[in-house]
Amino acid sequence: MVDLFITWDVSPVICKLGSIEVRWYGILFAGAFIISYLLLKKLFAEDKVSVSYLDKLTLYVFIAVLVGARLGHCLFYDFSYYSHHITEMFLPIKQTADGWKFIGYQGLASHGGAIGILIAVWLYQKRTHLPYMWILDRLVIAVCFAGLAIRTGNLFNSEIYGIPTRMPWGFVFVRDYNTVPCHPTQLYEGLSYLVIGLFLYFLLKKKEEKRIHQGVIFSLFLILVFSMRFLIEFIKNDQEAWEENMVLDMGQILSLPFIIAGCVLLYFAIKKDIGRELDLKLLENNK
Repeated sequence: MVDLFITWDVSPVICKLGSIEVRWYGILFAGAFIISYLLLKKLFAEDKVSVSYLDKLTLYVFIAVLVGARLGHCLFYDFSYYSHHITEMFLPIKQTADGWKFIGYQGLASHGGAIGILIAVWLYQKRTHLPYMWILDRLVIAVCFAGLAIRTGNLFNSEIYGIPTRMPWGFVFVRDYNTVPCHPTQLYEGLSYLVIGLFLYFLLKKKEEKRIHQGVIFSLFLILVFSMRFLIEFIKNDQEAWEENMVLDMGQILSLPFIIAGCVLLYFAIKKDIGRELDLKLLENNK
């Protein structure tokens, strides 16, 4: 019997503009923010919230994702290196024998980005009258679709894929010098985010009819997204060598607090109604 598999030999570079490479990952990463903005614009408009609120929120989230994801990688996955190269945590440069060299950011961690978003939204809502849970219930739907775009970028980079498999959809990542079919875990994660995003969007549309309390959608996001991340990690290659003998890898360890927090928040969102409703009059007076 002949094993079926997919040979993945797609260049991560779309084109070059002089010495600058235009990469699929960068385009998709930027596309994630555009998708998020357009979806949130629609959701804000449906609740008659001015787009000016969204513009400010977008800036907060953009900075939070970049800083949070970067620090998440440096602190959670490669602290032994970056604790001695603090400059490289924040600047995409590296000191070599020939001087400082531009290398780009070598590593971003989604868990760090998630923490950054939670902090950014908390700071943002302190300056507005938009309820914290109202914002998160809508923002996490956009995050799901953004996650799909970013994981597709990981696929083009031939990175963070899974262990060998004999399934017919296994990918041989030629550009990573891979010679055996492996689980395309980037696609597994990306598609799971798509399904979860569609489910949460549908739930939001049914919110008034079913009287769903504030915080329920955000709680379900935490439970579903990080549970999928936890499960997929079992068939994903270790991101760092020191994870090899761990029962749970770093991605799973970092996912557990989010899952637990989601379960606790879901209980309180249903039983205690933890989020306050949107007050349009208060927003109008705050302009």
